[in-house]
Amino acid sequence: MFPLPETFVAEVFSEVPPSLHWTGGATPWLAGRPWGVPGSFIEGPGFDREGFLFCVDIPYGRIFRIAPDGGFELFVQYDGEPNGLRIHRDGRIFVADHKRGIMVIDPMTRRVEPFVEQVDGRRMVGPNDLVFTEAGEIYFTDMGDSDLAEPNGRLVHVDAAGKAKVVLDRLAAPNGLALNGAGTMLYLNMFRENAVWQMKLRPDGGVTRVSRFLQLSGGLGPDGLLTDSQDNLLVVHCGLGCVWIFSPLGEPLQRIVSPRGKAITNIAFGVADPHRIYITDSATGTILTARLPVPGRLPFSHR
Repeated sequence: MFPLPETFVAEVFSEVPPSLHWTGGATPWLAGRPWGVPGSFIEGPGFDREGFLFCVDIPYGRIFRIAPDGGFELFVQYDGEPNGLRIHRDGRIFVADHKRGIMVIDPMTRRVEPFVEQVDGRRMVGPNDLVFTEAGEIYFTDMGDSDLAEPNGRLVHVDAAGKAKVVLDRLAAPNGLALNGAGTMLYLNMFRENAVWQMKLRPDGGVTRVSRFLQLSGGLGPDGLLTDSQDNLLVVHCGLGCVWIFSPLGEPLQRIVSPRGKAITNIAFGVADPHRIYITDSATGTILTARLPVPGRLPFSHR
């Protein structure tokens, strides 16, 4: 459909040090997955106001904090499977936890508490990612092990009072989420469909005019998702080892390739330098970086 866009290779920013490699054996999240028992499996990057980059370590219930010089530290460990991570503008750290639901972490005490455990009277199948609206409301994906044969994933909205409701049901592996700059359009990665959907937001938190915006091929599927300051869409293609950058019309503009592995999963724009992105290369425990011509918008934590 389109010629291959300009391609460039990301650089290594930092990686999980050997002192933090997991040595406790396999955990339930790893069962049936192709990663074996890695020293870490990082995901969900996000910056706080002090310039620290946070990321999760899904199978081992850990959250790391990474200093501006790349130094890793274990920030918290708990009984969970943290996946997506976003930081509120009040500093609280919200986590889409595959095992526990939506969790919230106090950055001062490092206490981990549940925020949403059930939706419409049903336990979740496994939250994956989340995004804040400008009003501080949340959309999150409840992905679990849903696929085309058993599409039981959901898109959920949480209002400012903490009330959660399902806005889309019977989805095949809903994953990453991103909003356009105006906050009127939500993009949703459908992992097992290898596609990106778009939909308009309603004032009540619901969605309308749901459509397929992009159809990808190869790899495992689209995982993390962001929009930049010009509403270009950055799609992390897990299993293909690259980040696609598409225009607001869906035209491929650039492709960023990992120098390490194919299991890259999620992405965050820098805050000290909004032209710079940070990518989790999950199975290798590496944070990659690249500088782009178009800057990102400040994350919700900084607005």
